[in-house]
Amino acid sequence: MPTFVIERNIPGADRLSEEELREISAKSNEVVAGLGEPYRWVTSYVAGDKIYCVHEAASVDAIRRHAREGGFPADLVTEVSAVIGPQTAKAAR
Repeated sequence: MPTFVIERNIPGADRLSEEELREISAKSNEVVAGLGEPYRWVTSYVAGDKIYCVHEAASVDAIRRHAREGGFPADLVTEVSAVIGPQTAKAAR
């Protein structure tokens, strides 16, 4: 399945309480379970007024459906074309 990064603009995201983050997570899990298609929420990062989410789904349409049904913004959805990290520099040539 393709991997996508979703940018969600949420003013004050970095000030959400643990309880609010738990509620958002529970809602996301509920929507994923009800989609009726392969979909996986990998992780999310809260930074300033944004939440950056990494999801695996068959299409951008599935990502947007998850956002719509969950009541979450999905301001920018981008398919991941490559993953790199420190180990990439050590890859065999």
